[in-house]
Amino acid sequence: MKPADIGILIVDDEASVRDALCKWFQFDGYRVDTAEDANAALQKLQEKSWDIVLLDIKMPGMDGLELQKRVKQIDKNIITIIITAFGSVESSIQALKEGAFDYILKPVDPDDMSHLIRNAVEQRRLLCENIQLRQHIEDISFADEIVGESQQLNKVMDKVATVAPTDSTVMIRGESGTGKELIARAIHSNSNRRYFPIITINCGAYTEGLLESELFGHEKGAFTGALYRRRGKLEMADKGTIFLDEIGNIGMKMQMDLLRVIETRQFTRLGGDKVVNVDFRIICATNKDLENAVREGTFREDLYYRLNVFSIVLPPLRERKSDIALLARFFVKKYAQAMNKSVMDISPETLDVLLRYEWPGNVRELRNVIERAMVGAQGNLIELKDLSFPFPVAMKPVEENSLEEVEKSHIIKILDRTGGNIAQAAGILKISRLTLYNKIEKYGLKK
Repeated sequence: MKPADIGILIVDDEASVRDALCKWFQFDGYRVDTAEDANAALQKLQEKSWDIVLLDIKMPGMDGLELQKRVKQIDKNIITIIITAFGSVESSIQALKEGAFDYILKPVDPDDMSHLIRNAVEQRRLLCENIQLRQHIEDISFADEIVGESQQLNKVMDKVATVAPTDSTVMIRGESGTGKELIARAIHSNSNRRYFPIITINCGAYTEGLLESELFGHEKGAFTGALYRRRGKLEMADKGTIFLDEIGNIGMKMQMDLLRVIETRQFTRLGGDKVVNVDFRIICATNKDLENAVREGTFREDLYYRLNVFSIVLPPLRERKSDIALLARFFVKKYAQAMNKSVMDISPETLDVLLRYEWPGNVRELRNVIERAMVGAQGNLIELKDLSFPFPVAMKPVEENSLEEVEKSHIIKILDRTGGNIAQAAGILKISRLTLYNKIEKYGLKK
């Protein structure tokens, strides 16, 4: 971090202390401001973001200890440093216990203060890097849940690889539960914006008024209950990605406001007149027919074209049956670790039921079914008795084939998947290579 990137707020009721510290820090190149008491400091904390706040403990009205608590409520990652007289060292130690970075005694020595600020800046840098790293790891862990080898999923991932390095707006289409947020995170984690946050907002979870506040933020007093200025999701996504889930559910006014932001990359918070400049990439998702909504006049045509620059359609799970076993086993392994259970796999009979189920809730429903089964499973395998489906009518009827026909068909499918690799196919089928050779001979599958 460069000094110009660091904002320091000095809070002290002594004008001489404020002026001296302000000149020192400005000489070193920092962005500096001052406040004479806690109320003025809280106002400045609402108006701008700050990295370091220096607090005098003894001030009229709210003291430094109480102010520190309020600062941490606004942003827990702000570095606070206590300025104290000799008689207040005990209070300074209390402040350290409550999250202060350090304290310095009055009269303030310029060299000591400069050294302390350099350490605080380094701490702030590490905090920011840690936040970004956690976000990046979270993005990667989400992407790891994109499991499958089907042709349909491979086409989706090819599109992800194509669009991720660009800044193009992406619209992800698909039924509920198909993994639209996972795809959005995969795009973000492979983009040039991956070291900045991806901010998600479910547009269908808010009324239009609340959604407006969530997206654009608000100023203090903008409405009843707005006690402080609040940054919106668009501002939080600056230099990163904003993921607008269920975009088809927003009203006409919000559509117009969103279109304006997309075109200008500027907005004002509710109740304010200050223009906020933002730089973000938009990824949106919907399970609605937006083309029909445009024809009916419930979705703006100009916004539709702005959002639908690059489209990715996720197939429902029933159309990628070959991925069901892989996904189910992935969730078994995941929940076995989380629950510290010895369940290793799924019984053949249980897997057959999973393959015949139509999965109206898609991958989300499969994950839910496996998690519920893992809770009740007792042995090393998930058995039929462990399964519970919310929609039993979605079960696909068993085809009236003989056992041999089913076995032959399954062996052909596994051999195709492994490219004819006998050892690999035998491992998937959980039989010996000799047994597999005999079945290939029996069913006339030799090429």
